[in-house]
Amino acid sequence: MSRQFTPKVVTANRLREGDVVYLTADDQWSPLHHQAELIEDEAHAQLRLLHASSQKLLIVGPYLADAKAGPSGPEPVHFREAFRTRGPSNYDHGKQADLRA
Repeated sequence: MSRQFTPKVVTANRLREGDVVYLTADDQWSPLHHQAELIEDEAHAQLRLLHASSQKLLIVGPYLADAKAGPSGPEPVHFREAFRTRGPSNYDHGKQADLRA
């Protein structure tokens, strides 16, 4: 018996800066998790991952991360992914500073 597919988002790191990014439905890379495309079909998820993997000049390390639907868009399910949405942990810069402004 096959298990039920858990919704996913495609995430990676931007090659130039190393920032965490998420693939949107219109094939853009956003630093905001809630703008990611929430993928609810396993075959479609694999196609989106293949598409992301072909963008070697833009991103590195693409993978599928579990997510769930939220009121403003996809939300992370696991602690690791929630942590990645907050940006670098070494000091206050990047997303942490931008989202507060």
